[in-house]
Amino acid sequence: MAAAEPKPPAGAATARRLARSCWSAFWDYETPKVIVVKNRRLGVVYRLVQLLILLYFVWYVFIVQKSYQDRETGPESSVITKVKGITSSEHKVWDVEEYVKPPEGGSVFSIITRMEVTPSQTVGTCPESVRVTNATCGSDEDCVAGHLDMLGNGVRTGRCVPYYHGAFKTCEVSGWCPVEDGASVSQFLGKMAPNFTILIKNSIHYPKFQFSKGNIENQENGYLKRCTFDEVSHLYCPIFKLGFIVEQAGENFTELAHWGGVIGVIITWDCDLDLPASKCNPKYSFRRLDPKHIPASSGYNFRFAKYYKVNGSTTRTLIKAYGIRIDVIVHGQAGKFSLIPTIINLATALTSIGVGSFLCDWILLTFMNKNKVYSHKKFDKPEPSRAPWPRSWDPQALPTHLNVSKLETGHPCDWAVG
Repeated sequence: MAAAEPKPPAGAATARRLARSCWSAFWDYETPKVIVVKNRRLGVVYRLVQLLILLYFVWYVFIVQKSYQDRETGPESSVITKVKGITSSEHKVWDVEEYVKPPEGGSVFSIITRMEVTPSQTVGTCPESVRVTNATCGSDEDCVAGHLDMLGNGVRTGRCVPYYHGAFKTCEVSGWCPVEDGASVSQFLGKMAPNFTILIKNSIHYPKFQFSKGNIENQENGYLKRCTFDEVSHLYCPIFKLGFIVEQAGENFTELAHWGGVIGVIITWDCDLDLPASKCNPKYSFRRLDPKHIPASSGYNFRFAKYYKVNGSTTRTLIKAYGIRIDVIVHGQAGKFSLIPTIINLATALTSIGVGSFLCDWILLTFMNKNKVYSHKKFDKPEPSRAPWPRSWDPQALPTHLNVSKLETGHPCDWAVG
């Protein structure tokens, strides 16, 4: 008699059945079932949600944002500036070569409006500035020879000497003398500064669309010599008066000229290239860039020196300059119709309309009185048809050593044979 085959473990059989079930479910197809619900309130909610989604895509996405266009931001840009005008102080007349720094005419430049001048500085010894920490002294013992203060004006000699004015004393230093605070003279250059004219020549290029344009269009000879900027009548005459720029930035010119500050001239090129090139125009705006409400960091100043020889020795004039720094900032974006973003946004719009159906299904199955009835109608899982038993087939005719179950109904593949 043949030996009985060992039965597989129960866990392995369960795992195989689960795997077959998952594999079978993977190939199932689900299709939405349409149920017409005669409920006016639910219908109003459904149509209202669809209308809102449609308005959002039509008005905001396609009209306001112009999402049917391909876009490029940050144009390639060049800026050339030129300042003209003269002014005077208590001591002399100043021209462009003296009050504009740097003179190259770039996108960032400064117009000096006030100076503190320390003339005839030479290398020697002199009292330290009283503004330097621990510079005041009562005797030589308070001054350490060779000490170098990084915020001071030189190396201390170890002597305590009288200050330039007043009854107090400070430590003597070796450096450029006299120091700035001891002999500086203030000169105000802002008397005529509001009438200075500034030419800002700007050209931009959008490489993706091969589009270029500049802010000067009039080809008439001498046009720029007799015009100043006006947003309506002279948009393409980029010659601005300094007083106009400060006024448009909302600042007081006298205060700004005294302490200095940074003004931004922002040129915006937003171009719809589906329209003619004449519709792509620059827009100018002006605002102060430095934090004027923070006393510790407001204002703008810098130092420079002019060197020369006197009797063979090197001498310099130290200048602490306060001024109005102009930063020309160019930005913008260009857009042109493209089929790809149009198709993407149309598909998104059509898909989003389905949100109305999802919302109404949730209301229907959660809050309606007959939600269980709707749930049975909504989700239906039909059983697959099975082939009937052949009438001529008799399971009793099987060999007696086979144990056949599920003899009433089912498919032969469902038999359990042991």
